[in-house]
Amino acid sequence: MSELVCKTLDHDATDVLIDKWLEHRNDAYWDWFMRVRERRHAARAQASNSSANEAQTVALQQGAQLLMWNKGDFVPENVFVRTVDTSRLIPLDRTWTTHVYHHRSMQERKLSMMPVVFTMLPELMLLRGMHDHGCDDIHIIVTDMKRAEMDAATEYFKLVCQHTFGQALKPSAEREIHYQHMRLTHTLNRQRRTPCFPQIDLAFRAILHDRRPPFLILFSHQTTSYSQIFFTHPLYVPSPSIFHDFPSGCPNPCCTEDCEMIRFPRKGVEGAAVLPIKRGSRSRGYRFARVRGKEMCNWIDCDVAFGSDDGQSGTEGSESSRSAEGEEPEERSVGRGSCGSAGGGGSGVRGQVCSKCKLVKYCSAEHQRKDWDEHRRVCVRSAPTPGADGQQQTK
Repeated sequence: MSELVCKTLDHDATDVLIDKWLEHRNDAYWDWFMRVRERRHAARAQASNSSANEAQTVALQQGAQLLMWNKGDFVPENVFVRTVDTSRLIPLDRTWTTHVYHHRSMQERKLSMMPVVFTMLPELMLLRGMHDHGCDDIHIIVTDMKRAEMDAATEYFKLVCQHTFGQALKPSAEREIHYQHMRLTHTLNRQRRTPCFPQIDLAFRAILHDRRPPFLILFSHQTTSYSQIFFTHPLYVPSPSIFHDFPSGCPNPCCTEDCEMIRFPRKGVEGAAVLPIKRGSRSRGYRFARVRGKEMCNWIDCDVAFGSDDGQSGTEGSESSRSAEGEEPEERSVGRGSCGSAGGGGSGVRGQVCSKCKLVKYCSAEHQRKDWDEHRRVCVRSAPTPGADGQQQTK
């Protein structure tokens, strides 16, 4: 058994794919972005007309996850999304490096991996935009598993992550993992699937152990199957309030919701494949650090995180609600350091809210000026908030 071959698509290749996607625009995704834009504008109008509903206005301005397209043409640099780890509002034009792991027979036939990335390009753009850190590299394992086999593989990897990462493996769990591994191996070998399941399992575990990505994708090029997105923590799952009507990717308009080419979690954590990885443990050398959502200065080159006296950010709120369900809070530390005229980073730094949109914070007026060339593409007058919010505002 040989290892899978890794094909790397750099940032330039990603830019080419995005340009092709915009040129041959899919009407379903275009209509979805338009619906999100209309819902956003309708919510702003409703909040401005109802001054008594303060909670709605605050949720509109400081939601846990936001997707905004306020100005200009439909291009990635004009569509902004709030990151779940730093609460920044950044455009979707940031590219990434894609690592595609495939069977050596595809390389011998000189098959390109660019169609694999192009198939799920809208999903990758949104998932990349949701994370400020940790998504410069995206990992995709190419398989030819059918729907039932993909379902079984999903349950297997959940079982593996629950019992092997961050804790000692119990004998009963080891026997169950070995049984499920042999069953999937026999099924794929009988159907002559490539790559075989031991190759998929080895690549999957190696990526999780070495890279610790926010998400990992099992891609299937079978027309009767789907591609699964595995998230390593509930905080990384897209919000159902935004993505509940996200397109399924199937070109047949008569298909139901179950017929989806990419298993994008439109229902949030409920419908997502979240790997139950124990974090914060150092046993057996596996350690997934805890990741806490922070509220940071919106200028991308600044590393100042605002303190709790400014109020919790949306990501922190979503994290605490999920922690109440038994999940441990995450980590992925973001540095706190000195920045401009704001002084040292830490709990004493108070953010200055953009006085026009009230959606982002800056540690100083200097960093707001540096970020204005980018932020101006999304900044619009916000709905009036009843009462004072007790925070400083930029002039």
